[in-house]
Amino acid sequence: MKCRFCSKNIDKVFIDLGSTAISNAFLTEEEINQKECIYPLKVLVCDNCFLVQVDEFQKKEEIFASDYVYFSSVSDYWLAHSKRYVDKVIPLFNLNSDSLVVEIASNDGYLLQYFKARNIPVLGIEPTKSTADIAIKKGIDTIVEFFDEELAMKLSAVKKADLILGNNVLAHVPDLNGFVRGLKILLKPAGVMTFEFPHLMKLIEKNEFDTIYHEHFSYFSFYFILKLFKFHGLEVFDVEELETHGGSLRIYIKHRENTELKNSEHIAELLNREFQLGVDKISSYIGFQESTNLIKYNFVSYIIGERMKHKKIVAFGAAAKGNTFLNYCGIKSDIIECVVDDTPSKQGKFLPQCHIPVVSREYFNDNKPDIIIIIPWNFKKEIIEKLAFTKSWGAQLVTYIPEIEIH
Repeated sequence: MKCRFCSKNIDKVFIDLGSTAISNAFLTEEEINQKECIYPLKVLVCDNCFLVQVDEFQKKEEIFASDYVYFSSVSDYWLAHSKRYVDKVIPLFNLNSDSLVVEIASNDGYLLQYFKARNIPVLGIEPTKSTADIAIKKGIDTIVEFFDEELAMKLSAVKKADLILGNNVLAHVPDLNGFVRGLKILLKPAGVMTFEFPHLMKLIEKNEFDTIYHEHFSYFSFYFILKLFKFHGLEVFDVEELETHGGSLRIYIKHRENTELKNSEHIAELLNREFQLGVDKISSYIGFQESTNLIKYNFVSYIIGERMKHKKIVAFGAAAKGNTFLNYCGIKSDIIECVVDDTPSKQGKFLPQCHIPVVSREYFNDNKPDIIIIIPWNFKKEIIEKLAFTKSWGAQLVTYIPEIEIH
């Protein structure tokens, strides 16, 4: 395949997770008896620009379809994170009732609702109708389309944005160059953009391989991100390291011509740390497969051992990362009975490929499992608090990244 940034032919394998179904392609009871499509989940690294990426086996329109099942507002933790962001950037960038805030991949309005409550005009751009409809019901102006250069031209002809933001969207973009060109078009000359995304170096450090799935076309180091935006006449002027999603970055971006905003010392600090880790050396990306396999072997050994003791095992949180993990480990419903999840659109369906049923929290009314595997380990603190009541019958809460831990 060709690198989606520099177009160089690439063949260096970062990790091969075999062939799996699309992570959010949950199945109905009728569909589990039908043919199911699976695609290679092989991640490559470009030895020219060092972008880590998967090939586009399924078009973005098929992945982010009208019945998309991920709703950001389900997580209280994520709502609180979003509100803190809004409270921070409003005074930081002097946003007011004359400003325009645009969020790309705005989902169900989980974040824009906090700007709206402060009387700051907002616009959401969200391709999945299921989530966009919820935002629209909240009174949040939302365009149900994918963001690209053409849409940016249409919107900028009416009004350019003072703030453009996107949380966990960059990884979902197959055409990175076209996407960033669109951002430059839509942003006011003195405007600012922020993007949050999982940090590749944390993924490697903590063996977070379950965050790899077909929806994520790319995985970013800070080194690559600086290169991407510089190429398109934009400049990263600050960066924050966040704990979200196992370790994320929040970058702040301006037009290169904007000299009013000075570059933070954080940029050189983080870049230097990445250089020390070998971010610009292909040898640093080799060996991830071996450490990933070790996590798999340890988990499979643990869970089969517990099942052979006749333990009743379930999981909590039907997150996409769990589908990558369970399918790579070959776990089926004979080992994990079901997955408890609070999202109504997932309940009554089955996980892709492994076909483990998804049930509501009412499951606990009549069932008392011995072991509960926490799939969204990035929200483990919130989930452990939610499931504190299971300690009354001695249930063990278990996470598996970067190693098995019993809570």
